Amino acid sequence: MVQAQFGVNPPVNRLQGTLPKVGIRPVIDGRRQGVRESMEAATMQMAQSVARFISENLRHACGLPVECVIADTCIGGIAEAAACEAKFEREGVGVSLTVARSWCYGYETMDMHPTRPKAVWGFNGTERPGAVYLAAVMAAHANKKLPAFSIYGRDVQDATDFTIPPDVAERILQFVKCGLAVATMQGKTYVSMGNVSMGIVGSLVNQDFLQHYLGMRTMTIDMVEFVRRMERRIYDPEEYERALQWVKTYCKEGKDYNPPDKQLSREQKERTWQQSVQMALIARDLLVGNPKLAEMCHEEEALGFNGIAGGFQGQRQWTDHLPNGDFMEAILCSSFDWNGIRQPYILATENDYLNAVCMLFGHLLTGAAQIFADVRTYWSPDAVQRVTGWRPTGLAEGGFLHLINSGPAALDGTGQQEQDGKPAMKPWWQVTPDEARRCLEATTWHCAMLEYFRGGGWSTRFRTRGGMPATMFRLNLVEGIGPVMQIAEGETIELPNEVHTVLDERTNPTWPTTWFVPRTTGHGAFRDVYTVMAHWGANHCVLSSGHIGSALITLCSMLRIPVAMHNVPSEQIFRPHQWGMFGTADLESADFRACTIYGPLYGTI
Repeated sequence: MVQAQFGVNPPVNRLQGTLPKVGIRPVIDGRRQGVRESMEAATMQMAQSVARFISENLRHACGLPVECVIADTCIGGIAEAAACEAKFEREGVGVSLTVARSWCYGYETMDMHPTRPKAVWGFNGTERPGAVYLAAVMAAHANKKLPAFSIYGRDVQDATDFTIPPDVAERILQFVKCGLAVATMQGKTYVSMGNVSMGIVGSLVNQDFLQHYLGMRTMTIDMVEFVRRMERRIYDPEEYERALQWVKTYCKEGKDYNPPDKQLSREQKERTWQQSVQMALIARDLLVGNPKLAEMCHEEEALGFNGIAGGFQGQRQWTDHLPNGDFMEAILCSSFDWNGIRQPYILATENDYLNAVCMLFGHLLTGAAQIFADVRTYWSPDAVQRVTGWRPTGLAEGGFLHLINSGPAALDGTGQQEQDGKPAMKPWWQVTPDEARRCLEATTWHCAMLEYFRGGGWSTRFRTRGGMPATMFRLNLVEGIGPVMQIAEGETIELPNEVHTVLDERTNPTWPTTWFVPRTTGHGAFRDVYTVMAHWGANHCVLSSGHIGSALITLCSMLRIPVAMHNVPSEQIFRPHQWGMFGTADLESADFRACTIYGPLYGTI
């Protein structure tokens, strides 16, 4: 029964346009009559080895394998560089990696594409000076205002060694993964369902930011479109009935915390379930379309808006009259539903597009679902002891953060999936039917608190398992600076059941809870847990499984988004080589200066 209800869907690209490919550029010393000829086969073999390594180790977030395109010939000068570029344009290359085993002609062979993320691996060998070319071409990239990543192995290799050293492999995978995220976002849509929610500036969608920094367009939809499609039944009726039955089977109702005299009748609750399921179908169709609608003579609606991410305003105009978006957001953001295990969608509550972008970043880097949460409370050890009689110990001895929100905390956030023996939110294609079932069993659905949501709805309640390495992050838009990222790596924790209950029920008990401890350093914004909370830039955050801070820093540098605070060890930071020209003693300040000078990836605001 579990297998039948939670089959794993094959990977598919559900958006318009082809998936970006990785271009491999083998460059070579162009001098004939001995020099080039002696290196031709080895250089092309290096390119083929890298291409094979990338394809064997990376997938797109949709689960499909990453394809590599190699230049037809080694690149010894401008003509061959132009021929390579023409091939890359035909093949849809979105990221380029240049490989060199010898000296080559710097800016004659470099990738000159204005926006494509680019890196160069200079072979660390003594027979031919690949490192000399690497240094020369990095200087050319600085001079031409075309940032590029420098990859150079720590240990010298022999000329006959075609293995990829572990340190080089790590850099290549991080660069390519982040570069593909950049290329994947370009040309896609943020679907704004509604407008500003409760004065939250994160839902004041800045279309210029999305266009100039991410290469995305924006589609704005009035929430009355949901009413139109619900009343006119512009959704797949067969899928609706199947989804509703699945919900009745797997979505357990929990306690109704509303006062008895305010509670909805059973009939009213059933109606809100029906409307909540309809909303989920409609939001998904708005994002990516649905061919079934064309069969129902709704050809325009069948197309969708090529939405790679979206947000739903909800509060208050919608939720004062109709069910909230909690079910819609939670189930779409999860890696499974009535159709089985599939790629999560990105849908932010309260139309907080800046958190939606963070969810998108996290998903593109991991292939996994994300948790959207309020950064609700810092609980100090003294406060915990005063309220519960229990003093935190171990990882929690310095206090912890309470992350909680009514909306799109994916059910994967229960931590009922495992990776390397620890709780995790796994890449969706690795989620098993049994893990999907356990996530549902760990979740209860509660009638929305009517004092907040007068139209009712269904909110999730679960507690994230402790021991999951995780990264909390948030993008803020600051007047005079632009976008700024904040990152805090840490770990989820378990509290004793009675302590959790006391603390959790001091706030809205119908929402999912994650107890999180950021890794502190004893100085700056990470002096202690309280200081992290005090420096956080907004009311919302995203929590991604695993320590992905280094990848987020790399991705942000590609997009020219500075990082204002992070606790990533300095040896893990990987930014374009040219960032070092802006200073090396204070990397945070250098990052701000570099991002200011280079400006948004796709133009200035």
